[in-house]
Amino acid sequence: MKRNLLVLQFFIAMAVFGQNYSIALIPDSLLKKADAIQRINEHRLIIHSNKSATLKHKYAYTILNEAGSRYAGYGNVYTDLDRLTDVVGKLFDASGKQLKQVKKKDMDDVAYSGSNLMSDARLKGHNFYYKTYPYTIEYEEEEDYNGIYSFPDWQPLNWFNYSVQSSSYIIEMPADYHLRYKLINGANAPVETQKGNTKILTWQANNIKALEYEPYHPDLDRILPLVLIGPEDMEYGGYKGNLSTWDNYGKYVLELLKGRDILPENIKADIHKITNGVSDKMQIIQLLYNYLQQNTHYISIQLGIGSLQPFDAKFVAEKKYGDCKALSNYMVSLLAEAGVKSYPALIYGGDNFPFIFEDFPQHYFNHMVTCVPLGKDSVWLECTDQTKSAGFAGSFTGNRKALLVKEEGSMLVSTPKYTAKDNLQQRKIIASIDTEGNLMAAAVTYSTGEQQETQHGLLYDFKPEDREKYLNSTLNLPTYKIDKIEYQEIKGILPAMIENLNISSPNYATVTGKRLFILPNLFNKASKLKVNDERHFDVVLDDSYKDIDSIFIKLPEGYVVESLPKDVSIKNKFGSYGISFKVKDNTIELVRLQEQEAINLPASEYKNLVEYFDNIFKADRSRIVLLKQ
Repeated sequence: MKRNLLVLQFFIAMAVFGQNYSIALIPDSLLKKADAIQRINEHRLIIHSNKSATLKHKYAYTILNEAGSRYAGYGNVYTDLDRLTDVVGKLFDASGKQLKQVKKKDMDDVAYSGSNLMSDARLKGHNFYYKTYPYTIEYEEEEDYNGIYSFPDWQPLNWFNYSVQSSSYIIEMPADYHLRYKLINGANAPVETQKGNTKILTWQANNIKALEYEPYHPDLDRILPLVLIGPEDMEYGGYKGNLSTWDNYGKYVLELLKGRDILPENIKADIHKITNGVSDKMQIIQLLYNYLQQNTHYISIQLGIGSLQPFDAKFVAEKKYGDCKALSNYMVSLLAEAGVKSYPALIYGGDNFPFIFEDFPQHYFNHMVTCVPLGKDSVWLECTDQTKSAGFAGSFTGNRKALLVKEEGSMLVSTPKYTAKDNLQQRKIIASIDTEGNLMAAAVTYSTGEQQETQHGLLYDFKPEDREKYLNSTLNLPTYKIDKIEYQEIKGILPAMIENLNISSPNYATVTGKRLFILPNLFNKASKLKVNDERHFDVVLDDSYKDIDSIFIKLPEGYVVESLPKDVSIKNKFGSYGISFKVKDNTIELVRLQEQEAINLPASEYKNLVEYFDNIFKADRSRIVLLKQ
């Protein structure tokens, strides 16, 4: 009866005062495992034509604790083609009483440049910075699209540890407008109605419980209900296109690129000077990629349609800079002048790249690279990086889909996938410990593929003092000093780095009476996994690597080994691990090997994965006891 009274009060409050955000109106089931509650999230998309639309968005979160504060702020990037016409923010206490209100003119408004040299994008942002939990924030915004390239998708729940009380997506459009949508992971079909010449699609979801975070979870687009939404015919920046197929998508991109591949005569002369007489295509690619790296650098310029359309090759040649699109287009032009056919490719660069639903073309991408087909294989060129090896995609663009843009027919293709054999880290450490427990060590690490990316970054992107700071935060030693840091790079399709470190660590070993306790595995130690009482989703191990550590520690004068750990060897579906200990010629010899290939396993295997890493955790921290004679 009390609950019914609350519900009645809720509807009366809505009718008289608008939304009621009292925490008493949140069902108990939504509070479990939640740091925040999404009280309302309504997208209302009003499509006027192929190039014009309005988006009205209202959302509110009740923040339950500090962890939920990630949902408490507002931020929106807007441009001349995507104008933010209005935004209002409100703050409510636990009872639903409004405490504050802020309007658009009073919010922060700053240039959204990032690494851009020039950009017309701006960031409108705000946060009430309220800390009396629970509380509720509400923001209501309106945007006008002066050009249509994509629409927001709808996913009522898209992360862990928050629940959803109400989420909706309403689309109003002319009755003859061709809208594409795809229902994923059990998402419901929309309710369709019509008012005069306006067709209305409505999706609604209520009372979705929070999910507890699960390590090694699949891409959430693969497991949570999702509705992909996109235009068919579109117009953006004065260019018309059709996104119903990947080939049509590519045709739109080709229109943006048309006539932008003309090189100045002096650049043509440089190319022929470099490549004339060279018959091997891979060598030509390497020579011209090196020319690109030495004569250009990356600066993003995002003005109007410049977020999609590159500056032409002549601009890059004269200015010596460009964004990813301009530099990739320039690279295609350089190769073409040397008689090597290549293509631009749209891709998502960076971590957390989206899953591409191949039967639903849309704008999944944030980056452009150059692809050179060579027989069965292709060479991928990251044109924004001045130090990367030609042909190495790495973790930034490797192991994902890209849209290869070709006049003969654009298509999705796969970028290189790196295996454990490719991602090798082989380390050899020669060390000694004195009678007071002080450690001196020389470590040589040979890394390839994705495992060399950290060392590559330390070599090119860090100052010497910053390298030491980084290493201080990553090496598993309690106290130490780095006496030497050197790097050697080996270029190639699969590049390698050699790192030389000399390290001293005072009091590394513990001295107790006549005994000295040593942790012989100096650097490479696995971590434990969080235990999930109830696992819902598959286990996805997406890293492939192979680590080999060989450690030699000379015993201090007058000491012998009293206790040596047992060797450990594990091999199962998760990978393989082995560690062995022996003493030879007054020297401790440790060999550690761990190997893992990317793999997907059912949720029921997670408890076995926890046990696997627990066993590795213990073995990695095995101690040797020395006794003074």
